[in-house]
Amino acid sequence: MNRSRRTAPRATITALTLAVSVLVLAGPAYAGKPVGSDKGASTDTEGGGDGTGIYAAAQVKYTGAVSKPGSPGNVTSSDVTWDPPPCWYAPYLGAKDFKKEMSGNLKDAMGKPGMGGHAGAALSETQRHYEDDYGWADTPGYKDYNVDKDGKGMFWAGVENPEEPDYLKRKSCTDLPFWVDNGEKPPARYEEAITPEMLAALAYQHMQLPDTKVSLAPDGTTKVNLPTWAWLDKAVFDDVEATAAINVPGFELHATTTAKPKSLTLKPGTGDATLIPASGECPIVDGKIGEPYAKGKSKETPPCGIVYGRSSGGETFPLKAALTWEISWTGTGQAGAQPMPDGTIEVTQDIAVEEVQSINR
Repeated sequence: MNRSRRTAPRATITALTLAVSVLVLAGPAYAGKPVGSDKGASTDTEGGGDGTGIYAAAQVKYTGAVSKPGSPGNVTSSDVTWDPPPCWYAPYLGAKDFKKEMSGNLKDAMGKPGMGGHAGAALSETQRHYEDDYGWADTPGYKDYNVDKDGKGMFWAGVENPEEPDYLKRKSCTDLPFWVDNGEKPPARYEEAITPEMLAALAYQHMQLPDTKVSLAPDGTTKVNLPTWAWLDKAVFDDVEATAAINVPGFELHATTTAKPKSLTLKPGTGDATLIPASGECPIVDGKIGEPYAKGKSKETPPCGIVYGRSSGGETFPLKAALTWEISWTGTGQAGAQPMPDGTIEVTQDIAVEEVQSINR
C-alpha cells in the first residue's frame, strides 16, 4: 500500500536527524571522488572514499587561482553580511550503491544495544521510507531504494562546508537523502540544493589572489614631511579566475569567479600622517594605481602616497595596503556576468620614518 502522503509521525521527524547521522557522509566536499559511472559510485579509491568504491557526495572541484585543498583563499569580502553556504545538498550515490550503504548502516545501527523506544522507532520509520514506499506530506517514499531506477538518477545528501566556523550552521543540512532524476532539478523545498550561485560563492571562498606588495619611494625608510610615493606594478592588474564545478552522470554545474583590481587603500600605521588622496583610496587611472617615482619629481605631489608627520623613533610604522578587487561570476544557465561583493587582500609593510632638520628641494 502506498502511504506516501501521510502526515509524518514524531518518530519520523526524529529519523530525519538520526538516520542521516548513521550515513558515512564526507565532511570536506573535496574529500570524496565524484561518481564515476551511471550505475553509482566510482571504484577508483584515489583521492578519497572508504575503499569500497562508495564515495560520500559528489566532489566540488576547484581550478584556477585557488588555495590548496583544506584551506580557504586569501580574499576577504567587503560585505560583512555575505557568507558562502555552510552546507548544501549534492548528488550522493546511485540507487544500488545507496541501498548497499544505507541498508547496511541502518542494520548496524538497529542492532546496537539501547536502540529501542524512539530511537529504534525512528530507524524503523527510515527503513520503511526507503524500502516500503513510506512517505509523508510532500516527501514520497521509495520502493526497494529505487533500484529499478538505478542509472536514471541519484540520491542527494547533505554536505558540510569544512570552512564554515559555526558548527550548527555546518550541520544544518539534515534532511534525509532524496532522489533526483537525471536532468531534473531537486524539489523546490530543498532550498540548500547546490546551485551555480552557491558554487560561485565557494569559488570566491577558495580564491587565491596575488599578494599586494606596494612599491614605495623612498623604500623602507623615509623622512618626516617628505612625500612617500606609492604605486603597484602593472602585473598586479591581470584578471584572476577561480572555478568550482560538480560533474557527475546526469548532473553538471559550474561557476567561475573573475576578480579585477579596483583600488588601493593605504593605512599609514599612525595618526600623524597625511594621505594622498585624503581618503587613502587610490583608484585605478589609465590601467594603473599610483605612479612610480622618478628623478626630478621631488617637488611634485604623488597621485598616491603618504606624508608622515613624525618620526617612528627608531621603530617602524606598520603600513597596511589593502587592494580591493571587483568580483563577478558566470556559470551554468547565466547569460552574463553577475556581481558579487568586492574582495580585499591586505598586507603590512614596515616603514621607518626619520627626523631631519631641513629638506632641500
